[in-house]
Amino acid sequence: MKVAPILWAAEERGVSVTLVHSGQHYDRNMSDVFFDDLGMRPPDINLGVGSGTQAYQTAMVMIEFEKVFAEADVDVVTVVGDVNSTVACSLVAAKLGIRVAHVEAGLRSRDWSMPEEVNRVVTDRLSDFLFAPSPDGVDNLRAEGYRDDQIHLVGNVMVDTLLANLERAQAGSTLESLGLEPGGYGLVTMHRPSNVDDHTVFAGLINALNRVAERIPLVLPTHPRTRPRLQAADLHGAIRLIDPAGYLDFIALQAGARVALTDSGGVQEETTMLGVPCLTMRENTERPITVSEGTNQVVGTDPDTIVEALDHVLESALEPRRPELWDGRAAERIVDVLLARPLAKRQRPTDLASDEASR
Repeated sequence: MKVAPILWAAEERGVSVTLVHSGQHYDRNMSDVFFDDLGMRPPDINLGVGSGTQAYQTAMVMIEFEKVFAEADVDVVTVVGDVNSTVACSLVAAKLGIRVAHVEAGLRSRDWSMPEEVNRVVTDRLSDFLFAPSPDGVDNLRAEGYRDDQIHLVGNVMVDTLLANLERAQAGSTLESLGLEPGGYGLVTMHRPSNVDDHTVFAGLINALNRVAERIPLVLPTHPRTRPRLQAADLHGAIRLIDPAGYLDFIALQAGARVALTDSGGVQEETTMLGVPCLTMRENTERPITVSEGTNQVVGTDPDTIVEALDHVLESALEPRRPELWDGRAAERIVDVLLARPLAKRQRPTDLASDEASR
């Protein structure tokens, strides 16, 4: 969803793009279906890395991604988000002396127990172009000492994709096929290790969802890493587990929901754009603009707090707002910046060593 608008904007400007799929997300419902829904061309290269521990997955992406440069002459590597593939590809490019552009730069949760926070900070440090989706990202980068010529406030590429596909998503039969009425259900997503791998936290969240389901029926698309634990949990009968949803189906589910309960950063952003109340079941968020200018509340993982916040949402009206530059043109701004600056390669580490030896 983040790569698609950048790919289209670049190719519309005549830029030659090699599209690399790491294979980190390998389940068809978490990968191929998104290419189909978005009308994206197949990747030029699929690294086929698959699952594994943090270290294994990062290392395998690095090993396989390095091979890409044996045959490709690349000016810039553009990476998105905060997954293991993001930091792995950035490391490879930086060590080969190739410029790195990070889309979604500057986001910070300040929670170092999150693997994604490590990935964000390291990727930003390796990057030449820092494309921030919101002013708080710019503030974070400046506070960390990045130069102004590296930092670019461009808006949110997830919003580009959402606005381009919203009408098509809502015109489909997603809700009808599931027997859902607009505004008549809550949508739940839950996949972060801090929520599903910690037995105490997970049990508390199940307790909260069961209590919420007494007030409003819940629909929960199951992430592959969460599915076994959810299937084994003692869930209220009004909580409906469904298979992972494709992009268009999931946008339709969000747009039709009365409320979303999530630990996903993307859902915080998309519900803000859709004007749907969102309760983030985490202790922090790397997207504070969805709280200050959107529909999001960070409610933590305490069951009583979650239920209290849900009751308030169901009893009150919401006045949605849209953050600055979340207008569907972020990808255009990114490509404009990349084309406006010379993309000469960095000095390679071997060249630097030779320079030192000659002094």
